[in-house]
Amino acid sequence: MGTHRLIAILLSMLMLAGCASRPINERITQADPSAGYRPYLLMPKRVNNDPGTLFILAFSGGGTRAAALSYGVLEELRRTEVLVDGQRRRLIDEVDIITGVSGGSFTALAYALYGDRLFSEYEQRFLKRDVQGELVARSLNPLNWWKFIGGSAGRSELAAEYYDEILFDGATYADLLTKQAPVAIANGTDISTGFRFSFFQNDFDLLCSDLNKVRLSRAAATSSAVPVVLSAVTLDNYGGTCGYEYPAWVQEVAKSESRVRPSARAVKRYLEMKEFQNSKDRPYIHLVDGGVADNIGMRGVLEALEAAGASATFRGDIGFGVIRRIVVIVANSRSAPKTDWDRKEDPPGTIDQLLKASGVPIDRYSFETIELMKDKEEIYGWRREIQILQARLAGATAAEAEARVPFPKLTLHLMDISFDAIGEPAERERFFDMPTTFVLPAADVDRLREIAGRLLRQSEDYQLLLRDMGGVSAKAGANAN
Repeated sequence: MGTHRLIAILLSMLMLAGCASRPINERITQADPSAGYRPYLLMPKRVNNDPGTLFILAFSGGGTRAAALSYGVLEELRRTEVLVDGQRRRLIDEVDIITGVSGGSFTALAYALYGDRLFSEYEQRFLKRDVQGELVARSLNPLNWWKFIGGSAGRSELAAEYYDEILFDGATYADLLTKQAPVAIANGTDISTGFRFSFFQNDFDLLCSDLNKVRLSRAAATSSAVPVVLSAVTLDNYGGTCGYEYPAWVQEVAKSESRVRPSARAVKRYLEMKEFQNSKDRPYIHLVDGGVADNIGMRGVLEALEAAGASATFRGDIGFGVIRRIVVIVANSRSAPKTDWDRKEDPPGTIDQLLKASGVPIDRYSFETIELMKDKEEIYGWRREIQILQARLAGATAAEAEARVPFPKLTLHLMDISFDAIGEPAERERFFDMPTTFVLPAADVDRLREIAGRLLRQSEDYQLLLRDMGGVSAKAGANAN
């Protein structure tokens, strides 16, 4: 009798499977650039935040490894004090924007929602939890099959439900509008085109959709939707129906749709924006892991700098008249596990080849993005030290060079916090070998938190930033709240 009942339940669930549906993102009838979750609207409302400093954190993908490393960066910034308008403040309070991919997006979104409460709850609720094991268990539970078999929902929607339970508590982007926290931007990839799609109202305007009603858990699920392992997250596209007008900077750089520098990337972004507006041919947008397009979440920052270089209007819109300092810290949790493939005559298996074939281009692309950002420092002359060195080479004393070279109107501090900077080979290899999963031993989580702070303190660029801002470096090895 029990067996018959189980069969009846399974048949009922299979019949319901065809009715399974995903959440539908809501349509807007009129795009309103003066409302919604947008950096330029939210940043000026921050208290105890220097408007002259644009401070951006970029948290890479890499599962729990990435979430823990990025959390360690936040902990270090929280422990560090700087001098702003004659007052001591925590460096973390100067952070304006956090852009996150995959595992890094969880830390970004959770900090935007929790604020300082993150430092007492995040480890227990997410970092030191077997998220991957619980997701697998839910996927194998027949009671959950009706949610994603035969309908338009998928495994990523099931994951979003779980993330809501353990971390986000059903919060939507509307809940972030009144928070005194950095703007958190989770990034996904349009699997049809490879274009980046970000969860902030600017990109949702392209789809004529309301981000306020979207749950943070769905953004996190999208950003970490590894192709094949998890399903794509589908958004309805209403683009072209809400009177959306391109920003003035787009109109400036797109007049000829040419690729002439310095606006080539800005022009390309405009062409991508046009694609999202085409709801007639693309009524649905299918999004996967943001790492497919940009595993360190930096392309948007790079494109913004390109747009600033090409458009005076854009420079005015984002406050370049006030901004005198740009700070970018990249928490790059790239892994590089060793293999013994080259010691054997037989080539690696199909699965190993697929994983490597997808990972290598992503890592190379991330490297090139960081190098492009470093090139920006040099090309635009944002490093005062170079000018001082030139003065010294011309015969000036150190004091004369310091006095002769004024501080530039805009300085850029770029820090790449990655395992490559670990000096001790065995320790570096241990971190490179950590897997890209959503479960790690608690001891590894703590090691990642510690190494994040240590690498940040060891960074010459970080020390330059602290000197520039009258900073007091945190105590080495501290992990206390």
